[in-house]
Amino acid sequence: MRKLLPLLSSNPHGGGRSALTCRFRCGDACFHEVPNTSDNEYVGDVIAGALSRRSVMRAAAVVTVASAVGGAAVLGDAPAAEARPYPGGKGDGARGLRFAPVAPNTADQVTVPAGYAQDVVIRWGEPILRGAPAFDADKQTAKAQAGQFGYNNDFLSLLPLRGEPGRQVLVANHEYTDEVLMFRGYDAENPTREQVEIAWAAHGLSVVVVQEEHRSGRLTPVTRHPLNRRLHTTSEFELTGPAAGSDLVRTSADPEGRTVLGTLNNCAGGTTPWGTTLHGEENFNQYFAYGSSATDKRYGIGTGASERKWERFDKRFDLRQEPNEAHRQGWVVELDPYDPDSTPRKRTALGRFKHEAAQPRLTADGRPVVYMGDDERFDYFYKFVSSKRMMKGSSRKAREHNLTLLDEGTLYVARLTGDSPATEIDGSGRRPVDGEFDGSGVWIPLATAGPDGAVSHVPGMTAEEVFVFTRLAGDKVGATKMDRPEDVEPSPRTGRVYVALTNNSNRGKGTNPGADEANPRNLNKHGQVLELAEHWDDPASDGFAWRLFLVAGDPNDPATYYAGYPKEKVSPISCPDNIAFDPHGNLWLSTDGNALGSHDGLFGVATQGERRGELKQFLTVPKGAETCGPIIQDRRVLVAVQHPGEVDGASVEKPASVWPDGPGRIVRPAVVAVWRKDGRDIGV
Repeated sequence: MRKLLPLLSSNPHGGGRSALTCRFRCGDACFHEVPNTSDNEYVGDVIAGALSRRSVMRAAAVVTVASAVGGAAVLGDAPAAEARPYPGGKGDGARGLRFAPVAPNTADQVTVPAGYAQDVVIRWGEPILRGAPAFDADKQTAKAQAGQFGYNNDFLSLLPLRGEPGRQVLVANHEYTDEVLMFRGYDAENPTREQVEIAWAAHGLSVVVVQEEHRSGRLTPVTRHPLNRRLHTTSEFELTGPAAGSDLVRTSADPEGRTVLGTLNNCAGGTTPWGTTLHGEENFNQYFAYGSSATDKRYGIGTGASERKWERFDKRFDLRQEPNEAHRQGWVVELDPYDPDSTPRKRTALGRFKHEAAQPRLTADGRPVVYMGDDERFDYFYKFVSSKRMMKGSSRKAREHNLTLLDEGTLYVARLTGDSPATEIDGSGRRPVDGEFDGSGVWIPLATAGPDGAVSHVPGMTAEEVFVFTRLAGDKVGATKMDRPEDVEPSPRTGRVYVALTNNSNRGKGTNPGADEANPRNLNKHGQVLELAEHWDDPASDGFAWRLFLVAGDPNDPATYYAGYPKEKVSPISCPDNIAFDPHGNLWLSTDGNALGSHDGLFGVATQGERRGELKQFLTVPKGAETCGPIIQDRRVLVAVQHPGEVDGASVEKPASVWPDGPGRIVRPAVVAVWRKDGRDIGV
C-alpha cells in the first residue's frame, strides 16, 4: 500500500487553517455551537425509502424522446476532449491543462509551473484614487486607506473597457482585516479609534482600471482613472427588493429601511451577463456584539463583545442599541463598475445568509438564475430564478432594465436524496456498491417577489421573514445540510453546476448529523465537489440529478475519488473553495486550509471526455496565505493572495512571511498575474 501524505490532523481549526485565520476571518466559527440545530430530515434518513434515481430516469425515458427534445438530467459522460502531448515533452493533458504540475510545497512565495512568469498586479495600500498617498505601514490613516486598495483581496472580476485598447476593469472584494498583521503593537483588547477607522476603510470593494502589457500577461494599475473607486464600511448602499423598507431592517439611523452603511466580509462573487458584478457578504456575524435573539444565534452572532470591538466606536455594531443592524448584512451586493456615481444595491430577493458567491446563468428565454452557497457547517445551497428577461445591448434603457432583474423572482433551497441504501454510507468515504455517490434533488420554493409584493411558500413565515431569515426558512422546509457549500458555478459550456464543499470536521461528531451520500465522510477535513445537472438542462427546473465529481484528499487514500481518473496521475487537493472555468471548459479550484501539509494552491481539472478528473496543481501561495478569486483567461491567470503570513504567533514585529516585498517590509495581501513566458495561451 502506498504511504499516505502527512496530515495536519491535530489542527482543530478546520483543515489546515491557523487559529489566527479563524479568529479574524470567521470569528472562530469552528469553536462555537453549530448554528443549525434544526431537526429537519437528513439525506441519510430518507435514502432507504427513496426511489432510485436510475429507476426514475428509466421511467422518464419511456415517456419522452430524450434524444430529440431533451430529458430529465442524467449525468453521463461528455464527449471526449482532444488530447495530445503538450510542448516540452512534459507529457499529455486535456487542452488548457498542458503544463507540468507544481509539486506540493511550503515555499514562502507564489510557485508557478516551469515556463511561466508572474508579477504582482496590486497590493494592499497602493493608491488608486486621486489624492491618495503612497502606502506607508507606519503612517496609516483612515483617509489614506479610503483611497487605497483594500485589505485581504478575495473575489476578482476582469471586465472589458470599450474605447480604451489594452485596458480592463478589475473589481476586487476585500473580505476582512487582520489587525495583528496591519498595526505595530496592536492591542486586541484596546484598539484605537484610528485603527478601527482604518479597518473600516480597508473592508469592502475596489474598482481599478488596469493596463495590459502587450508582450506579456503583466497588468499595471491605472491610478486616478475616473472609473476607479473604493467602497467600504461607511459607504452608502441601497436595499432593494422584497425586504427593503421592512420593519426588520429599519434602524434609528435609517427609519425607512432602505439605506445601509457599508458592506462587510465580502468573500467570492460573480459577474453578470449584463456587465455588473455580484459580491457575497459572508461572515458578517463576527462584527456585531451582544446578540440576544434566536435569529441572532441561528446566524452565529455571539452574546458578548466582538473581536474587533467596533461597537465601542459606532453603536450600529451593538445589537443592544440597534437590534436590526445585523439584518442589513448578509446579502448579495450588485455593483455597476462602469458608473462610478452609482449606489451599489443589496438584493434582498436573493436571501440573507453567509453568501460565499453568486454566479448567474440564463434560461433559454433570457431570465437570470443565480446559484449561491451558504458557507457554514450543515447549511444549504440555493438558487434564485428571476421572473424578468435580460435586455440585450448597452443602451441606457437596457442597462436600467437589467439593474432590476434581481429584485423579482423566486428563491429556492436544495434538498438532495441519494440512490444507495443507507447501510452503504458508513461515514468512511467508501463508495457504495453502484460505484458513485449520486442521486436526485429538488428545488424547494421559499418565497416569490413580484412587482406588487412578495408571497411566502414557507408555512408560518411571512415573505419578509423568509428573505431576512432565509436560514430559518431552509430549516422549516427540510433542506439538505451540507459540508460548507461555498462557491457554486455553472459551466458556460455544459450547463452543469459545480458546488465546492470545503470541509466539515464536525460531521458525525457528538450529536451532529452523520454522513449521507452527498456528504459521505464523517470528520470531513478535505471536502468535495458536487456536480449537478438540472432536469431538461433548464436552469429554472424544479429538479436535478447530482453526483460527487471529486472527493478531495490524499490520492493514496481509498476514500478519495477524482471522477474515476487514475489517482496516481493527479495532484493532491484539500479544501476546495473558489471555483472558475477556463475557455476550454476545465474547472479551476482554489483551496482554503489545505490539510495535506502543503500550502494552498490553484488547480485545474478536466470535466469532460476521457481525461475527466485529471487534476493538476498550477500554483501555490506563500506561507499562511489562501488562494482566492481565480480568473483564467486565454493568456493570463489571476489569483488573489489573501492573508499571507497569517500564522499563529505572527505579528508585524514577528512576521511569518516576507511576501511579497522581502525581508524588512510588512507582509501585504496582493493580486498576482501569471502567464507563459513564450506568450502562448495557458495550458495549450
